[in-house]
Amino acid sequence: MLSKRIIPCLDVKDGRTVKGINFVDLRDAGDPVELAAQYAKQGADELVFLDITATHERRKTMIEMVKSVARQLNIPFTIGGGITEIADAEALLNAGADKISINSAAVKNPQLIEDLAKTFGVQFVVLAVDTKHINGKNIVHLNGGRLITELETESWIKQAENLGAGEILLTSMDHDGTKQGFDCDLLGKINKMINIPIIASGGAGKTEHFTEVFQKAGVDAALAASVFHYGEILIPDLKQELKRNNIPVRI
Repeated sequence: MLSKRIIPCLDVKDGRTVKGINFVDLRDAGDPVELAAQYAKQGADELVFLDITATHERRKTMIEMVKSVARQLNIPFTIGGGITEIADAEALLNAGADKISINSAAVKNPQLIEDLAKTFGVQFVVLAVDTKHINGKNIVHLNGGRLITELETESWIKQAENLGAGEILLTSMDHDGTKQGFDCDLLGKINKMINIPIIASGGAGKTEHFTEVFQKAGVDAALAASVFHYGEILIPDLKQELKRNNIPVRI
């Protein structure tokens, strides 16, 4: 059985990490390179960097940062934010990113998914989906939730898989920031519909939530930000806990 992956997510703005981070021995909590190295040492399986300046202010993701991270890091990392065309993705992959994540641009131009998959391979393309429950339906949102679409989450994810997305990063906006647990029902439902890996995001508050999402929803990976950044959950402890629950993890 494939190991389940634990993925810290770092929001980056102007090449600096945002969201307070309180690792004790960090000289510079805003330095994505130093943070990335710290997470790798702790046992993170992958990292996701989201450039939050990019989509909203239409700024291209920092290639320099990707180069620096790639030089330091021995685990795979995904970069997202502001990728709207093949040239953007190519620049980031050439700079050392392992995968790229697209969200708004794919909704506006679904053909982008197919183009990226054909150019670089399915395994490089992560589709990020922000979903919210509205009037009994799961609806796709864009631009960090500022923009509601008419797309139903289930059909959009299925379409993306058919176009060549290699992985789905699904964030439940209803659960995000609540620390009350992942949206296991929705994640489980979508996991049964598709044959590509799914990364759960939104709602992690304690170690049991990770155990629960792997056991109940059967997802391939779980992502979180603040619980890791603030040291509320330490990755070595989390992995021991998962192992005790017979969930396969890389120790």
